[in-house]
Amino acid sequence: MTPRIGKIALVTGGSRGLGRSTTLALAKVGIDTVFTYHTQAAQAAEVVREVERLGAHAVALPLDVSDVASFAHFTDRLREILRFTWSRTHLDILVNNAGIGLTGPIESVSEDMFDRLMSVHLKGVFFLTQAVLPVLADGGRIVNLSTGLTRFALPGYAAYAMMKGGIEVFTRYLAKELGPRGISVNTVAPGAIETDFGGGVVRDNIALNKIIASQTALGRVGLPDDIGPVIAALVSDDNRWINAQRIEASGGMFL
Repeated sequence: MTPRIGKIALVTGGSRGLGRSTTLALAKVGIDTVFTYHTQAAQAAEVVREVERLGAHAVALPLDVSDVASFAHFTDRLREILRFTWSRTHLDILVNNAGIGLTGPIESVSEDMFDRLMSVHLKGVFFLTQAVLPVLADGGRIVNLSTGLTRFALPGYAAYAMMKGGIEVFTRYLAKELGPRGISVNTVAPGAIETDFGGGVVRDNIALNKIIASQTALGRVGLPDDIGPVIAALVSDDNRWINAQRIEASGGMFL
């Protein structure tokens, strides 16, 4: 199919979970996507097919978001794809979604675990955003993914939540520094979601699922498709005046 000349987003970690939901939600409102995947090439190809069935266009690119040294090459490849696929030089939207789920009580968190979380959730987001900024159009949008765990505390998530707290601070600084370019930057903070994140514990542990549901105002655990449409709505022209905000999408957890 011949891609339309409309808005184009870059979504990291788009082959599964919240990234897949975001890519499909964007397609439903007419936004094309370049999305990244780490190892799940077959899943990424299926997402491309799903996007095309929705009448939009997507390109899947491999990327290890913890490998900062690869970002210059990735950005060069991104420019090539924009030029040859859309005859464009710039993106309109960046969604920093890719992540890993590693948990453990503070006394048992190893330096390796801490460093892996930081390289993906904090360092990787900072330097990938830095690399992509020259490719992001003036007047564009950035959405960073955080977590409800920056508002409430659950044992075992200290290191992960620390990284996401840093992302929320980074969001505000991005909004301040990119304001002269007309780029708005916001954080979306999901609550507990039924995905394979963290080994699928929220989805597969029935007892935990029930506990979370009982502490959520809407009476259930979140689904990936509760989040993608939030991001799609946030980057719409109707929400252009929302900037530097943390928007929690948790169904009302721990109110």
